[in-house]
Amino acid sequence: MKKFLFSFFILSFFVACNPKEEVDLIVSNANIYTVDSDFSKVTSAAVKDGVFVAVGDTEEIQQKYKAKKEINVEGRTIVPGLIDAHCHFYGLGLNQQVVDLVGTSSFEEIVDRIVAFQKEQPANFIRGRGWDQNDWEVKEFPTKDRLDELFPDTPIALERVDGHAYLVNQKALDLAGIIANTQVEGGEIVKKDGKLTGVLVDNPMAMVDAVIPKPTRKTQIQALKDAEQLCLDYGLTTVDDAGLHRSTIELIDSLQGTGDLSIRVYAMVSNTSENLDYYLENGIIKTDRLNVRSVKVYGDGALGSRGAALKKPYSDKENHFGAMVTPVDEIEHLAERIATSDYQMNTHAIGDSANVVVLKAYKKALDNMEDRRWRVEHAQVVSEADFDYFKNGTIPSVQPTHATSDMYWAEDRLGPERVQGAYAFKKLLDKSGIVALGTDFPVEQVSPFLTFYAAVARQDLEKYPEVGFQTKDALTREETLKGMTIWAAYSNFEENEKGSIEVGKFADFVILEDDIMTIPLDQIPSLKAEQVFIGGNQVK
Repeated sequence: MKKFLFSFFILSFFVACNPKEEVDLIVSNANIYTVDSDFSKVTSAAVKDGVFVAVGDTEEIQQKYKAKKEINVEGRTIVPGLIDAHCHFYGLGLNQQVVDLVGTSSFEEIVDRIVAFQKEQPANFIRGRGWDQNDWEVKEFPTKDRLDELFPDTPIALERVDGHAYLVNQKALDLAGIIANTQVEGGEIVKKDGKLTGVLVDNPMAMVDAVIPKPTRKTQIQALKDAEQLCLDYGLTTVDDAGLHRSTIELIDSLQGTGDLSIRVYAMVSNTSENLDYYLENGIIKTDRLNVRSVKVYGDGALGSRGAALKKPYSDKENHFGAMVTPVDEIEHLAERIATSDYQMNTHAIGDSANVVVLKAYKKALDNMEDRRWRVEHAQVVSEADFDYFKNGTIPSVQPTHATSDMYWAEDRLGPERVQGAYAFKKLLDKSGIVALGTDFPVEQVSPFLTFYAAVARQDLEKYPEVGFQTKDALTREETLKGMTIWAAYSNFEENEKGSIEVGKFADFVILEDDIMTIPLDQIPSLKAEQVFIGGNQVK
């Protein structure tokens, strides 16, 4: 009895001298994919001051820590906070204020939506976005004639789904000063029988942009908040906005600072002389929620509008090669200038000609430089001989849903041989070692679960094609989750603070309603993020 009492005394003394450490949050009884270097799984994590302080077995963590709040998730799956490596966050928000043309099946439906919108929300300048002539029975660019009839005195600018073409009416053309003989390099003012059709591809769009009324500060703030809510609903905790001006970046920083915006933003600076002069001179700007360290450059246009720059003519348009939005010599000059700073160069390149121009410029500018992590945004069509350029540390930043959106007509544009080097995510991964995955929303839908499904299944929601689209370039589920978390973080120079559930990293994580790594593929598109945490705080 004396021995028992002595042992009890010693045990009590030990426990008293080793009280449990208090933390802010414990998540227990979970199926956690940490996405660490071993892609290990655990059942619990503890959070304090916004970071993970312990990751491991539920019983061990509960023995060591006590929490102000504990969530027993009863076996549900947890993944690191999801990162969209290429999107237009601010643009998504602004799009909530204009006519939604996504999914229109004809030009007549576009007209109907404009008429209805104008009745409900009368505007002095009508804007819309989301049309895609490739979804129509007649897959040709529309013309402005019907818009001129209905709205002769109200300017209209309707942006194509990819953001690389406008359909505008005559009133908008007049305001922009565009006439039949107007010449603009790096794009096309589409004409038919010598007359303006109202379609502007790439650079000529800027002339209309110059006369579109600028949004008020109130509208800008509402746009950012609207975009954040849409992203959080899907489990996105970091967004890489591909092209922002200084004023918008500073507004985001301000809203984050006041707590009015929770989402983390990796901001690519739009390639303007004013932006470059300011940011390259002042260096990287980094807070816990904002990272400004890259310049977004446009190499060429989009494949859907035949603006992507190809080495050989389009298969469905004789003697048409697309166009470089930024001239070759300017891309080379930009690369040399940015290389002297700490900034990344992230360049939009769709066509095989644009991709090789960008890749060569990168190689030349970064000669003997290490760990610069410059990115090719989209890397959509790459010639066989050019894939090896990705071995030198250049990161392909790709969007899987582009493959499943374009697969119906991509071969028409490129031909059967050239299309084999398109949407080649697996080959890009094999060469580069990583791929950063995004959506390019609002070009595509916000949902990262559609990204996951497209990357792995290479099918649309109707399971077409039956065997998948060019499945040689499908990614595994593990590769896909890495591309949406740790690899995306790496592409942002943020792998030491996010992208996996590990001690010392931000407590950004998502509780899913089911196991994304094991459920049938066709259930992934409808998967839901039940709860979302940023820095240990629940934001959904």
